[in-house]
Amino acid sequence: MTVTAASTQLHERFRGYYPVVIDVETGGFNARTDALLEIAAITLKMDRNGWLSPDQTYHFHVSPFEGANLEPAALAFTGIDPYSALRGAVSEHEALEQIFKGIRKGLKANQCQRAIVVAHNATFDHGFVMAAAERSGIKRNPFHPFATFDTATLAGLALGQTVLAKACKTAGMSFDNKEAHSALYDTRKTAELFCLIVNRWKELGGWPLGQMETPTFDEPAPQE
Repeated sequence: MTVTAASTQLHERFRGYYPVVIDVETGGFNARTDALLEIAAITLKMDRNGWLSPDQTYHFHVSPFEGANLEPAALAFTGIDPYSALRGAVSEHEALEQIFKGIRKGLKANQCQRAIVVAHNATFDHGFVMAAAERSGIKRNPFHPFATFDTATLAGLALGQTVLAKACKTAGMSFDNKEAHSALYDTRKTAELFCLIVNRWKELGGWPLGQMETPTFDEPAPQE
């Protein structure tokens, strides 16, 4: 494998991390006490030329864990009826087991050491995934315990926008506000946005890394 080819591989691009885009819908803001109600995850792949794109999609409606708090304001915001039989909801354990199983396959196939959550305002989604995994007694959690890739931060840098809908529209992507706050839709849009930013950085010559020039800055005038 040549040096150029090696630099296009997914495990080389993110220092051994396997990026997985996540979005959750919940019964509140507290990952320890509030219910996880919906989760979607999209793995990513990289072609031989180093372009990133969405790969496998996982999506589950989730039953509130026993004793879970459900904030009325959160349910009104998402429009979720947690106890509707039409949701086809599964337990946190079943949802995460299926998602983690697919992620572990991706880790092996791409020679990555650890998965990393990619999400919009990633601390929120990461917190709910980790709390649900802990409640479920899942020992083989593929995600890094605290590191994330936050598309709100990346979009602020690349596009001057931090709100998902505004960032997508600024990037020339479609965004349907009526579909927003569905975990599946938001995950698809976040995955598309993350890939766009990563690929745009490559297109502009930022990857593979070339010779970096150190910028010079004028010294501030001394205060009298």
